[in-house]
Amino acid sequence: MLSPAKVKFRKQQRGKRRGLSKGGCRVDFGDYGLQLLGCGWVTARQIEAGRVAIMRHVRRAGKLWIRVFPDKPIGKKPAETRMGKGKSVPEEWVAVVRPGRMLYELGGVPESVARQAFALAAHKLPVRSRFVRREVL
Repeated sequence: MLSPAKVKFRKQQRGKRRGLSKGGCRVDFGDYGLQLLGCGWVTARQIEAGRVAIMRHVRRAGKLWIRVFPDKPIGKKPAETRMGKGKSVPEEWVAVVRPGRMLYELGGVPESVARQAFALAAHKLPVRSRFVRREVL
């Protein structure tokens, strides 16, 4: 699973999950992409589950690019714990995503196969997404 090798600070604040994506909104590497339509956190497990679903469907043909990286540590306090006593230990890593962000790109496969593969991957994600094609200029 994806996680940073080293970070400057062990814990981060939660931050705001609003606004539009500032970059990574176009299909730059492959022929087709999965674009996110909502704000949220995508965990490293969800990114990996989507990757596995795509690669199983295309039978390891073509090339897949993952356009986000989970670099935000998230801690979860145990159930039935009283308030206070400081922040919990980081348990998982998430990528903060905003509308318009490209999550996966796929090249070297027919459009119908890519569309079905991205539909399988979209079921693994907590935010809405859509299939996009590369714009030929």
